[in-house]
Amino acid sequence: MSEITQSVDVAVPVSVAYNQWTHFERLSQFMDGVDAVEQLDETHLRWTIRIGMTARTFTATITEQHPDQRIAWRSDGTVHHAGIITFHQLDDTHCRVTARMDIDPVTVTETVADKTGILSRRIAKDLERFKDCVETRGSTSGAGRGEVDPPDSGPSAHRGPR
Repeated sequence: MSEITQSVDVAVPVSVAYNQWTHFERLSQFMDGVDAVEQLDETHLRWTIRIGMTARTFTATITEQHPDQRIAWRSDGTVHHAGIITFHQLDDTHCRVTARMDIDPVTVTETVADKTGILSRRIAKDLERFKDCVETRGSTSGAGRGEVDPPDSGPSAHRGPR
Protein backbone atom coordinates (compact mmCIF):
# COMPACT_ATOMS: atom_id res chain seq x y z
CA MET A 1 0.00 0.00 0.00
CA SER A 2 1.27 3.46 -0.89
CA GLU A 3 0.75 6.57 1.20
CA ILE A 4 0.59 9.88 -0.66
CA THR A 5 0.40 13.26 1.07
CA GLN A 6 -0.06 16.59 -0.73
CA SER A 7 -1.17 20.06 0.43
CA VAL A 8 -2.34 23.31 -1.09
CA ASP A 9 -3.00 26.76 0.41
CA VAL A 10 -6.31 28.24 -0.66
CA ALA A 11 -7.42 31.90 -0.53
CA VAL A 12 -10.86 31.25 0.98
CA PRO A 13 -12.08 30.80 4.55
CA VAL A 14 -11.77 27.26 5.87
CA SER A 15 -15.57 26.78 5.88
CA VAL A 16 -15.80 27.58 2.16
CA ALA A 17 -13.06 25.07 1.30
CA TYR A 18 -14.61 22.39 3.52
CA ASN A 19 -18.11 22.98 2.09
CA GLN A 20 -16.84 22.72 -1.47
CA TRP A 21 -14.92 19.50 -0.79
CA THR A 22 -17.87 17.84 0.94
CA HIS A 23 -20.16 18.56 -2.00
CA PHE A 24 -19.12 15.08 -3.09
CA GLU A 25 -21.00 14.97 -6.38
CA ARG A 26 -18.76 17.80 -7.61
CA LEU A 27 -15.42 16.12 -6.84
CA SER A 28 -15.20 14.98 -10.47
CA GLN A 29 -14.97 18.64 -11.52
CA PHE A 30 -11.42 18.88 -10.22
CA MET A 31 -10.25 15.30 -9.59
CA ASP A 32 -8.59 13.71 -12.61
CA GLY A 33 -9.62 10.10 -13.00
CA VAL A 34 -12.81 10.50 -10.97
CA ASP A 35 -15.72 10.05 -13.33
CA ALA A 36 -18.46 10.34 -10.70
CA VAL A 37 -19.18 10.31 -6.99
CA GLU A 38 -22.68 9.57 -5.79
CA GLN A 39 -23.70 10.10 -2.17
CA LEU A 40 -25.78 7.05 -1.24
CA ASP A 41 -26.61 8.14 2.32
CA GLU A 42 -25.03 10.12 5.14
CA THR A 43 -21.90 7.95 5.34
CA HIS A 44 -21.62 6.08 2.02
CA LEU A 45 -20.34 7.18 -1.38
CA ARG A 46 -20.18 5.32 -4.69
CA TRP A 47 -17.04 6.25 -6.65
CA THR A 48 -16.41 5.60 -10.33
CA ILE A 49 -12.71 6.09 -11.09
CA ARG A 50 -10.26 5.33 -13.87
CA ILE A 51 -6.51 5.05 -14.23
CA GLY A 52 -5.49 4.74 -17.86
CA MET A 53 -7.74 2.14 -19.46
CA THR A 54 -8.77 0.67 -16.10
CA ALA A 55 -12.12 1.79 -14.67
CA ARG A 56 -13.72 0.62 -11.46
CA THR A 57 -16.64 1.42 -9.22
CA PHE A 58 -16.51 0.99 -5.45
CA THR A 59 -18.35 2.09 -2.35
CA ALA A 60 -16.60 4.01 0.41
CA THR A 61 -17.65 4.66 3.99
CA ILE A 62 -17.07 8.02 5.65
CA THR A 63 -15.36 6.99 8.88
CA GLU A 64 -14.86 10.44 10.39
CA GLN A 65 -16.22 13.88 9.62
CA HIS A 66 -15.81 17.11 11.57
CA PRO A 67 -16.93 20.30 9.80
CA ASP A 68 -14.15 22.68 8.83
CA GLN A 69 -11.53 20.24 10.16
CA ARG A 70 -11.39 16.81 8.50
CA ILE A 71 -13.11 14.07 6.60
CA ALA A 72 -11.86 10.48 6.39
CA TRP A 73 -13.07 7.49 4.41
CA ARG A 74 -12.16 3.93 3.50
CA SER A 75 -13.29 1.78 0.63
CA ASP A 76 -15.54 -1.22 1.16
CA GLY A 77 -14.88 -4.51 -0.61
CA THR A 78 -11.94 -5.51 -2.78
CA VAL A 79 -10.66 -2.03 -3.73
CA HIS A 80 -8.26 -0.85 -1.01
CA HIS A 81 -8.37 2.92 -0.84
CA ALA A 82 -8.53 5.26 2.14
CA GLY A 83 -7.99 8.93 2.69
CA ILE A 84 -8.10 11.87 5.04
CA ILE A 85 -8.60 15.46 3.95
CA THR A 86 -7.76 18.03 6.61
CA PHE A 87 -8.57 21.73 6.60
CA HIS A 88 -6.39 24.13 8.60
CA GLN A 89 -7.30 27.78 9.03
CA LEU A 90 -4.28 29.98 8.29
CA ASP A 91 -6.15 33.27 8.85
CA ASP A 92 -9.71 34.53 8.30
CA THR A 93 -9.47 34.25 4.50
CA HIS A 94 -6.90 31.49 3.89
CA CYS A 95 -6.61 27.81 4.71
CA ARG A 96 -4.45 24.79 3.96
CA VAL A 97 -6.03 21.64 2.54
CA THR A 98 -4.01 18.46 2.99
CA ALA A 99 -4.84 15.16 1.32
CA ARG A 100 -3.40 11.91 2.65
CA MET A 101 -4.31 8.90 0.54
CA ASP A 102 -3.55 5.24 1.16
CA ILE A 103 -3.86 3.35 -2.11
CA ASP A 104 -3.24 -0.32 -2.81
CA PRO A 105 -2.68 -0.68 -6.56
CA VAL A 106 -4.33 -3.77 -8.00
CA THR A 107 -3.76 -3.69 -11.76
CA VAL A 108 -0.49 -3.36 -13.65
CA THR A 109 -1.56 0.12 -14.79
CA GLU A 110 -2.20 1.23 -11.21
CA THR A 111 1.10 -0.25 -10.00
CA VAL A 112 3.07 1.54 -12.73
CA ALA A 113 1.22 4.81 -12.02
CA ASP A 114 2.07 4.45 -8.33
CA LYS A 115 5.74 3.43 -8.76
CA THR A 116 6.48 6.19 -11.29
CA GLY A 117 4.92 8.96 -9.15
CA ILE A 118 1.97 9.52 -11.49
CA LEU A 119 -0.55 9.05 -8.65
CA SER A 120 1.27 11.51 -6.38
CA ARG A 121 1.44 14.11 -9.16
CA ARG A 122 -2.22 13.51 -9.99
CA ILE A 123 -3.26 14.25 -6.39
CA ALA A 124 -1.10 17.41 -6.33
CA LYS A 125 -2.74 18.59 -9.57
CA ASP A 126 -6.20 17.71 -8.20
CA LEU A 127 -5.52 19.98 -5.22
CA GLU A 128 -4.39 22.78 -7.53
CA ARG A 129 -7.61 22.38 -9.57
CA PHE A 130 -9.58 22.40 -6.30
CA LYS A 131 -7.84 25.65 -5.35
CA ASP A 132 -8.76 27.22 -8.71
CA CYS A 133 -12.33 25.95 -8.47
CA VAL A 134 -13.04 27.14 -4.93
CA GLU A 135 -11.24 30.48 -5.33
CA THR A 136 -13.09 31.39 -8.52
CA ARG A 137 -16.44 30.14 -7.22
CA GLY A 138 -16.14 32.05 -3.91
CA SER A 139 -19.13 30.28 -2.37
CA THR A 140 -20.56 26.80 -2.32
CA SER A 141 -23.94 25.30 -2.96
CA GLY A 142 -24.40 22.45 -0.53
CA ALA A 143 -22.05 20.60 1.76
CA GLY A 144 -21.81 17.80 4.26
CA ARG A 145 -21.81 19.62 7.61
CA GLY A 146 -22.67 16.62 9.78
CA GLU A 147 -20.44 14.89 12.31
CA VAL A 148 -19.14 11.34 12.05
CA ASP A 149 -16.93 10.08 14.87
CA PRO A 150 -14.28 7.43 14.32
CA PRO A 151 -15.57 3.91 15.04
CA ASP A 152 -13.61 3.61 18.30
CA SER A 153 -14.92 6.84 19.88
CA GLY A 154 -18.57 6.12 20.47
CA PRO A 155 -21.57 5.81 18.18
CA SER A 156 -20.55 5.47 14.55
CA ALA A 157 -22.45 8.47 13.32
CA HIS A 158 -23.56 11.74 14.87
CA ARG A 159 -25.11 13.67 12.06
CA GLY A 160 -26.26 17.25 12.13
CA PRO A 161 -28.14 19.25 9.54
CA ARG A 162 -26.75 19.25 6.06
